[in-house]
Amino acid sequence: MREVSIIQSKQAYPRPRNGAGLSYFSLAIGLSTLASLLANAGIFGWLLAQIIFTFAFLLWFVLLHEAGHQTLFSHRALNRIAGSIAGFFSLIPFQAWRLIHARHHHWTGWQDLDATTATLVPRRLSAWERYAVRAAWRSWFPLFSLIYRVNNFWHLLRIKRYVATTNFHRIVLSAALLLSAYALLVISVGFTELLKLCGVGLFLSWVIEDPLLLSQHTHIPQNLSQNRTVKPFPPLAQGIFTRSLNFPRWFSKFILNFNAHELHHMHVSVPGYDLHRLATPVQNQVNWWTWLRAAKKLPGDVFLFENRNQTGFTL
Repeated sequence: MREVSIIQSKQAYPRPRNGAGLSYFSLAIGLSTLASLLANAGIFGWLLAQIIFTFAFLLWFVLLHEAGHQTLFSHRALNRIAGSIAGFFSLIPFQAWRLIHARHHHWTGWQDLDATTATLVPRRLSAWERYAVRAAWRSWFPLFSLIYRVNNFWHLLRIKRYVATTNFHRIVLSAALLLSAYALLVISVGFTELLKLCGVGLFLSWVIEDPLLLSQHTHIPQNLSQNRTVKPFPPLAQGIFTRSLNFPRWFSKFILNFNAHELHHMHVSVPGYDLHRLATPVQNQVNWWTWLRAAKKLPGDVFLFENRNQTGFTL
């Protein structure tokens, strides 16, 4: 068991702070603006812009996550506005994110009921699926980040199975508005120009997101309901179904402790930027480089569709 610093009682848990939320939101805006300006300043400016865009897009995704939990700002309206903007940069409709991710937290531990993990339920893969997954995992091609977005937040027929009708209508409207915004952007700027401006940075941000997202629940034993009526695990019992990575302090702070995933699931109402203040024991915590080197040695299909009880991979 490991511990992180100081909170002793539920009453002392941090609450969202508008000042903290605004500082991170402003940082994302500032990085995106700076990268956009540098992208047209010659080859060296463009290269620097792609590096900055990489971190900006990663931050936007984390802000989407926080806003969806209503933990970026203390006011619901501010979280919705920030979440919609973050969703634009993350290529994810905010309403779809908010509702599907809420279901993820509700059913964590039940792999076939959690919409974000149901596609990873162990099954026999076709030859082409096995090849594609292995090739992507070995080559660092961010296949999972792409599928994660399309399957969980754009695949409306699939989403419809997981949400109430009223909520589904909100998701459709959110997706339609976002598509309209993208269409206007492409018409006004041009698709080729957009790719030139930030395409490499977006791709690299997904390269980072892939192992970061997969580290959180993949290859950890999960339960299967198999159409039985089951009860969700309460937040404090969800830590065993997730994994945390130790990053350098500056990077953890930059991504609002998104890597402290056990703490996040156990204390979902605590803002990410304050998770480091919790004194809750965690057991699936590992150095990011140690985990990444070991995980990359596993074939992609084994890593995604099996767990440590089957392979002995205990990190």
